[in-house]
Amino acid sequence: MIDNPRLDLLLARSGRSIVIVLAVVGVLAIGASGWAVANPETTTAPQFGEERVTTDVGTSAVVTENGTLWNEGERLTDSSVYVLNASPELTVTPETRLRETTGGSLEDANITHELVLRYEATRDGSTFWNETHRVLRESPAVEDGVATSEATIDIEDYRQRQQRLQREVSGIGSVSLTMELRVTYETGRQAGTLTSTAPLQITGNAYWVGGSLSDSATHSYQSGVERTTESRSPALIGGLSVLGTLSLAGAVVVARRSPTDIDAARRAVHEQRYAEWISRGSIPMWIGDYHVSLDTLEDVVDVAIDTNERVVHDKQRGLFAVVNDGVVYYYSDRGLWEETAWPEMDLEEQSPVGVDDGDLSAEDLSELEGGEAFTSSDEPDFDDDEEVWERL
Repeated sequence: MIDNPRLDLLLARSGRSIVIVLAVVGVLAIGASGWAVANPETTTAPQFGEERVTTDVGTSAVVTENGTLWNEGERLTDSSVYVLNASPELTVTPETRLRETTGGSLEDANITHELVLRYEATRDGSTFWNETHRVLRESPAVEDGVATSEATIDIEDYRQRQQRLQREVSGIGSVSLTMELRVTYETGRQAGTLTSTAPLQITGNAYWVGGSLSDSATHSYQSGVERTTESRSPALIGGLSVLGTLSLAGAVVVARRSPTDIDAARRAVHEQRYAEWISRGSIPMWIGDYHVSLDTLEDVVDVAIDTNERVVHDKQRGLFAVVNDGVVYYYSDRGLWEETAWPEMDLEEQSPVGVDDGDLSAEDLSELEGGEAFTSSDEPDFDDDEEVWERL
């Protein structure tokens, strides 16, 4: 694993919190992926139905006397033209059908048929007089979704009335006769009106309806809600699983890598930051006339910068020092200058040093503990620390 002092310092400071966060995220992500598998996604969509109202109008006439074309009693149906002398009465039959898109009929609906004949006197396309005659107004029963009415019109009466009106407006305008059918309906869900018109043409010996009176309307309504169950996205489930696994693995890695000594991690950051001013080496105990303890490594580097000297790092003694004009400026996490003389040892796991070992006498040990054997005024006759260790 690549050493990164800044990362180590971050982990030393916040490693426990990071481990907790990663562990919680991992557990939640894996739990969420399991929940997503166990709970497929349910979507709802509104369903719409339609009600359709359709009115068709049929015409018919009964032959009243024998003739060349028809026999008496014969009924002519939906003819394009009727002979006035043979069949003087016209029967109009409005039929309204109610249907749903599901195929059902609307038995409880209310239907009203109203048929009127209107005379209109017009000039240059504008009506200046009208007269209305109602020939039908009925609310038939709805059977199997169908309501049917019937009205009979004496065509000869209306022809004579039209002729009298035409003589009245002669030289002013013209008189026309129009059929108008109005169908009013209520289905329970919807209500409305269908209106249709068609001219009724009457001549001296024939008559006909000059258009269609049929009409229809469609109404939409929400009939229910459709629920659809589908498995959740594999990408979502896979992403949560990967996130959970990586988070738990990251928590383990962080827990193993996190340093326990914040000061050591901070010192490693400083060492990396000031690496260009630090050299590794061995610092003798007796060097310098004065020893100045500084609080931080940065302080030692500042002295080196100010004096244009190098910082010497003695790893054996855990010491950073700058020597300038007989003064040693140093920093050590072990404490004062004298406390850095020997590396830390676990004396409980080693045999006690004494006269019986044949290595050092009690007097020599006493001198070592007092630190007087290594003062600058009484310098021993050896070159470096290695000879001291060989003597020991």
